[in-house]
Amino acid sequence: MIRPRLLLRLIAIQRVLVRYGLDELIVATHLLRPMRFVFRLLPGRAVVDEPLGVRIRLALQELGPIFVKFGQAISTRRDLLPVEVADELAKLQDQVPPFASELALGIMEKAYGKPVSEVFGSFEEQALAAASIAQVHAATLPDGTEVVVKMLRPDMRRVIERDLEVMYFMAGLAHRYWREARRLRPLEVVREYEKTIIDELDLMREAANAAQLARNFADSDLLHVPQIYFDYCHVNVIVMERIYGIPISNMRALREAGADIKRLAEKGVEIFFTQVFRHNFFHADMHPGNIFIQVHDPEDPKYAAVDFGIVGTLNPVDQRYLAENFLAFFEQDYHKVAKLHIDSGWVPPDTRVDELESAVRTVCEPIFSKPLDEISFAQVLMRLFETARRFDMQVQPQLILLQKTLLNIEGLGRELYPKLDLWETAYPIMRQWMTDRLGGRAMIDDIRDQLPELRETLRELPHWLRAIAEQSASGDLRVRFESPELKELRDSMAGQQRQRFVLAVAAAAFAGGIVLLTTGQPPWLGWAAIGASALVGLAGRPGAG
Repeated sequence: MIRPRLLLRLIAIQRVLVRYGLDELIVATHLLRPMRFVFRLLPGRAVVDEPLGVRIRLALQELGPIFVKFGQAISTRRDLLPVEVADELAKLQDQVPPFASELALGIMEKAYGKPVSEVFGSFEEQALAAASIAQVHAATLPDGTEVVVKMLRPDMRRVIERDLEVMYFMAGLAHRYWREARRLRPLEVVREYEKTIIDELDLMREAANAAQLARNFADSDLLHVPQIYFDYCHVNVIVMERIYGIPISNMRALREAGADIKRLAEKGVEIFFTQVFRHNFFHADMHPGNIFIQVHDPEDPKYAAVDFGIVGTLNPVDQRYLAENFLAFFEQDYHKVAKLHIDSGWVPPDTRVDELESAVRTVCEPIFSKPLDEISFAQVLMRLFETARRFDMQVQPQLILLQKTLLNIEGLGRELYPKLDLWETAYPIMRQWMTDRLGGRAMIDDIRDQLPELRETLRELPHWLRAIAEQSASGDLRVRFESPELKELRDSMAGQQRQRFVLAVAAAAFAGGIVLLTTGQPPWLGWAAIGASALVGLAGRPGAG
């Protein structure tokens, strides 16, 4: 049953699509398809004469922040979109219409509890830039320090939660009716996105993210992160150092400034791999609107990042498997790539290694030693998806942020320096990381980090040994032993004991049924009692143990 609020939102989405002449999307989704004829009769269908890119951009802006973010994400992939569409979607990165300055001043005064003039030395009421969730104003602190003030758009949480409900509804339909849902896990993907987007609504979290990223690159010339002024930050307002630089999308200005474009592209790849593997803390919203280039030294230009609302981390297992996958891929060791996918559980354990190895080789081998402008990543991705489907490979929701970031970086690289050799640039970084992780120094560091835990374990060891000795003396010590041979023996005996097995289950189920009928507890508890009684009955049958 669709709730009224959800139904109204779905209808509103369809109406916007019709208004901007995007009816083909309604036909493709099969959702409320008959309604498009009703919408065509309503007033307001006046944007159909604009180019397709303009109509898509305007529709996404009207639909709200989640849709704008989708447009931002795909705007960096000019290899996947017509040029005119990509140009329009790029405007979503920092050219979303701002909200009124009166609202901005009201947000500030509510956050600080006093007029803006008493907080800042100066404050520009006209927005410097506006995006899907927040907008930015230039200001100075009382001592004259130049800063930018970023504030959330009004009522953002309600808008985001409304559209998340739509996403969950669509994912639920996919989960129930789509054959690929078990492998692609749409509900888990939406759940992972929900955590990301909700975190982005807390600007104190963003301030902490920026501080951590700045600390990670404190001794590096790769990336400049603006200073955060925590005394001025609130959950919906953040104040940071004002960054000056050339937007990375302005290739003409970069060339006029004499920036070394090849070095810039190489630095972008190095920043990505350093964040993901050395720091395990990466900026996960690196679209062109969030990146500036400082060209004080044109031969060694420096990146400067803003907007730290979305960051990603990996657990140690995923990080290690990804690193080994990257290295095996760079070394064209497809057998290892296949084995790693099986060992990590990303494909079923009964997958034949040689078959997966052959499939990966077929997709990847043709793209080696080619620059970006000779690689069709759209085709590569399509073939990888086909391979994944064939081997029942499941989507890993926890890696979605990383995949999104990698696509952004690759899209930026294509724009900056299409001749960039990704493999030549990334391989030394990965090889050094693995050496650092697996070398003798890393082992010593791991042992040192684990010394407190080891000390506690040794302290408890006498108690454990005494408990084991007492259990052994009283005959209560049980040791569980499993082996393939033992399993085979048990299986061979199963036929002879089947009758006793059925009787035991029936008796246990009867006992559990009594619990279900007499206790008055919720039904699930009664069924749990049946299951537990069945286990007790089986464990107590003659010959069990």
